[in-house]
Amino acid sequence: MAGTDDISGLSFEAALQRLEAIVKQLESGDAPLEAAISLYEEAQKLRAHCEAKLSAAEARIAQLQLDPEGRPVSETPFAG
Repeated sequence: MAGTDDISGLSFEAALQRLEAIVKQLESGDAPLEAAISLYEEAQKLRAHCEAKLSAAEARIAQLQLDPEGRPVSETPFAG
């Protein structure tokens, strides 16, 4: 199982890929109970990490300002 520090350093894509692998493993029903619980805990951390990455991206996009013709005129850097 990846530690919290390992998860915090993952890109969105890497975290999502790991989350998908965990879901497949849990759905297969092959993991013993204790392993399944650990996988579920890791999946919850990965889900939260992915949600945070998406929220940060949405905030950056929302800060983009457009001129009347729809072209970007300035962007306020995201502070996060």
